[in-house]
Amino acid sequence: MIASVRGTVAEVAGDRAVIEVGGVGLAVTCTPATLATLSVGAQARLATSLVVREDSLTLYGFAEDAARALFELLQTASGVGPRLAQAVLAVHQPEAVRRAIASADIATLTRVPGIGKKGAERLVLELRDRVGPAGAQGGVSASGVASWSEQVRQALVGLGWTAAQADTAVTDVAEQLDGQPAPPVPVLLRRAIALLGRAR
Repeated sequence: MIASVRGTVAEVAGDRAVIEVGGVGLAVTCTPATLATLSVGAQARLATSLVVREDSLTLYGFAEDAARALFELLQTASGVGPRLAQAVLAVHQPEAVRRAIASADIATLTRVPGIGKKGAERLVLELRDRVGPAGAQGGVSASGVASWSEQVRQALVGLGWTAAQADTAVTDVAEQLDGQPAPPVPVLLRRAIALLGRAR
């Protein structure tokens, strides 16, 4: 996974920027707010998320790590792909999204093009317990440590499972916890691997 890029801004156009890193120009898809922070010829650092599809590799860029974390968390909800997740962040700041999901603020969520009432309710239902307590942003705690769900998800993908399989396993583990305090991440990871083993 390409977690971040740092280099010279070579181009800013439409919905993307080109960042030159070691002589290679990387096209990074960004929200208008992120593009507004970039200037051609200036140095920039973007937190990034690489989305892999059968016919494409798309690098999404964010001015803050918290925005990237929330972008990835949003995609764990049913029916939310990278384009819709980015649309959410184009309309609202990460903290506003986190707060809207945590407080079931359907009106705020439905301001995003492509999200209706049912879609907003689904986001709340699936992500409310995963956006973190007050002071957390996008699954990242105030101390900067990713939530257990994101750590387990990344570990599973790193071990060779698909993102979809990892998301399903994390959801199943969360259901097993049933609101109880989460044990250490290695314990949760073993549970997820066991669940995936049964599914094969």
